Amino acid sequence: MIRNTIAALILIPLAVVIVLLAVANRQAVTISLDPFLSEPQVLSVSPPLFLVILFTLIAGVIIGGVASWLRQSKWRRTARQAQAEVRALRAETEALRQRLDSAERGGQTVGSITYRRPPAA
Repeated sequence: MIRNTIAALILIPLAVVIVLLAVANRQAVTISLDPFLSEPQVLSVSPPLFLVILFTLIAGVIIGGVASWLRQSKWRRTARQAQAEVRALRAETEALRQRLDSAERGGQTVGSITYRRPPAA
């Protein structure tokens, strides 16, 4: 509930600012993709300024997300290795429990230690 309220308090003013930006910046701007020729402007487009700003913002968010994801790869790898180790240790623990249970039923000792289960609480 609090998370939704905080998100609304941030997103609603942000949406208002984006709408105001779009309304105030409707004039067309020329974006040229040819840095050498300035006159014939073959590789150019003239979108409204707010679209240029919004697409730049979206591209920045995507590039930042990809960069963040790439930087976190070592943590994801470490987590996968830890999960594999936990699975192996759980399997080993279960095997040891079964071995102790069978030794207890047979009245045997395991190694030099006699295992006795603690009393049930």
